[in-house]
Amino acid sequence: MNILFVMYDQLRFDYLSCAGHPHLHTPNFDRMAAMGVRFTNAYVQSPICGGSRMCYYTGRYASSHGAHWNGFPLRVGEQTLGDHLRKIGMSCHLIGKTHMTVDAEGMERLGLDPDSLIGVRTSECGFDPWVRDDGLWAEGPDGFYDERRSPYNEYLKSQGYDGTNPWADYANAGVKDGQIASGWFFDNTDLPANIREEDSETPWLTSEAIRFIDQATEPWCAHLSYIKPHWPYIVPAPYHSMYGPEHVPAATRADEETKDAHPVYDAFMNGPVGRAFQDEDVRQKVIPAYMGLIKQCDDQLGRLLDHLEATGRMQDTMIVLTSDHGDYLGDHWLGEKNLFHDPSVKVPMIVYDPRSNASTTRGTTCDALVESIDLAATFVEAAGGTVPDHIIEGRSLLPWLQGQTPDWRKYAISEYDFSATPVAVKLGLEPRDCRLFMVFDGRYKLMHCAAPGLRNMLFDLESDPNELHDLAKTDAHKDIEAKLLAHLHDWGLRMSQRTTRSEDQIKAMRGASTGKGILIHLKDGSEVEPRLTQNYRGPARQRHVPDKTET
Repeated sequence: MNILFVMYDQLRFDYLSCAGHPHLHTPNFDRMAAMGVRFTNAYVQSPICGGSRMCYYTGRYASSHGAHWNGFPLRVGEQTLGDHLRKIGMSCHLIGKTHMTVDAEGMERLGLDPDSLIGVRTSECGFDPWVRDDGLWAEGPDGFYDERRSPYNEYLKSQGYDGTNPWADYANAGVKDGQIASGWFFDNTDLPANIREEDSETPWLTSEAIRFIDQATEPWCAHLSYIKPHWPYIVPAPYHSMYGPEHVPAATRADEETKDAHPVYDAFMNGPVGRAFQDEDVRQKVIPAYMGLIKQCDDQLGRLLDHLEATGRMQDTMIVLTSDHGDYLGDHWLGEKNLFHDPSVKVPMIVYDPRSNASTTRGTTCDALVESIDLAATFVEAAGGTVPDHIIEGRSLLPWLQGQTPDWRKYAISEYDFSATPVAVKLGLEPRDCRLFMVFDGRYKLMHCAAPGLRNMLFDLESDPNELHDLAKTDAHKDIEAKLLAHLHDWGLRMSQRTTRSEDQIKAMRGASTGKGILIHLKDGSEVEPRLTQNYRGPARQRHVPDKTET
C-alpha cells in the first residue's frame, strides 16, 4: 500500500466539473471521483497557506501546533506525517511545496545539524525531500521573497531559459510589444506565459512525481504539492485562451454585505486585494486564466493517472486530491482567502482507496463534516498503524470509504490569525487579539473574533447558501450564536498538548506507584498488603542519631 497525497494551491471546491462548474470540464478529477469518494463538506483548519498546510502535515489544529501564519515556524518537536508513518514502516517524501518555515532557533538550541538526516527532516516538515520548491521566486528591491535555491529555476536554466530568475521572466510572464509582461499585473493575465507548456511548473512537477514513483521500492507516501492554480494568474498556451469573459460567473456578493459590516470583514473588503477584485475588468481577465491553470492541472493529473495504470501502481496506491484553501475571486467583495466563507475555507477532497473493502463506495459523495486534519489519521490507519489520538486530532476517513456510518463530529473548526496583516494595524489591535474562529455545524456558520468588543458573524447556509446575510447584525439569533459559542468553548477545552503520553499509557500508569515503593497517606501500614511494606520494616542496622536519653 502506497499513498499519493496530491495538493493543489488555492483550488476552489466548486471549480471542478464533478462539483458542478458549468464551464470548466475536468475529466481527470471526475475520473478520480468515479474511482473513490468525493467529500462535499471538507474544511481546512486555516484559510492561509502556511497555517493550513501545517494542519494537514501534523493532523493538528493551528492553535495546537502554533504555526498560524506564513513565516511562523513549526516548532521543533512537533510530530508530522513523516514521523508517524516511518514508525510503521512507510517512508514519506515531498515533491513540491510546503510553505513551511523552519524553527532555526529551536534547532540551534538543541544542537541539530541542518545537514544531518534529522536536521533535514526537521527543517522540511518531516518529509524526505525529493524536490522542495515553494514556487514563489519573486524578487524585489530588497531581494528574493524565498532565500533558498530554486530547483525549478535550475531546471529552466538547463532547458535554455536565460537570466537569474526565469520563473519570473518566462514561467510567470508573457510578452507584450517586445517587453516582459509580468503575470503579477492583472492586465497581462490573458496573455500566454512565455514558456514551452511542457516546461511550465505543473508539467515539471508531474515529471518529478513520475520519476520518484518509478524508482520507489519500499512502501511510500509521496506528497505531490503543486503551486498552481495559485497566482500569478498566467498560464502557457493553449490554456490561456480556452476560457473567456463569457465563462466568468457573476460575482456572489450583495450590497447588504457592505452595510454595517463586521470591522474585520470591512477592512478586508476595503483593502487593496478586495478593491482589485471588485473591479469587473480584473475578474474578466483573472478568472479565465485561473480556469486555464486548473485545466492544465487536470491534464497533468490525467498524465499521472495513466502512468500509474500503465505501471500497475494504481492497484496498490491510495490517492488523495485536495487543496490548502480556496480563492474568493471577487465573491463577497473579496480576493484571495483569509475569511471563512465557503469559497475560501471549503476545499475539494477526493479519496481513492484501491482495496476491495472500499469497493461499495466508489463513485459516491459523502456530506459528513470533514476537516483537513482527518487525512493524517487516514494515512496512518491506511498504512496499518494505530492513530495516536493524543497527538493527531483528526479522525480517520476509512470508515466512510468502507461504507460505514461512524459516530462523527457535530461541527467543524477553522482558525485564522491575522496579526501580521495590515488589517490588524488598521484596526489598532494587539497581535494576541487578532484571532478569528469559525464554527460550522452543517447549517449555521459562526465567525468569532477574540478581540474585545467585536461582534460575531453568523450565516444560515440552509436558507442562505451563498452566505450573503449576516444574521448577527441583529439580536434575533442570539440563541444560535450561544449554541455555536458553546461548541467553540467545548473545542477549546480539548486535550491538545498532552502529546507525550497516550490514553492507554496513562491507564497503565494508574496504581503502579505502590509497587515501586511509594507509600503515602498510611497510618501504620496495615492498610496495604504486607509485601508493599516489607522493605520498610526490620531491625535497624546502624545507628547514626545520638540517643538523647544516654548520658
